[in-house]
Amino acid sequence: MRTTSALFALALALLLAGCNTVRGMGQDVQQAGGAIERAANK
Repeated sequence: MRTTSALFALALALLLAGCNTVRGMGQDVQQAGGAIERAANK
């Protein structure tokens, strides 16, 4: 029982870390797109 709880907690932590990574990557791509758009407008 204790092992199952520990594995569940570890899986949840990895899942949340993955979500933050994808969110961060999305923000980076969005900022890069904004920079390209500003450069194109000049």
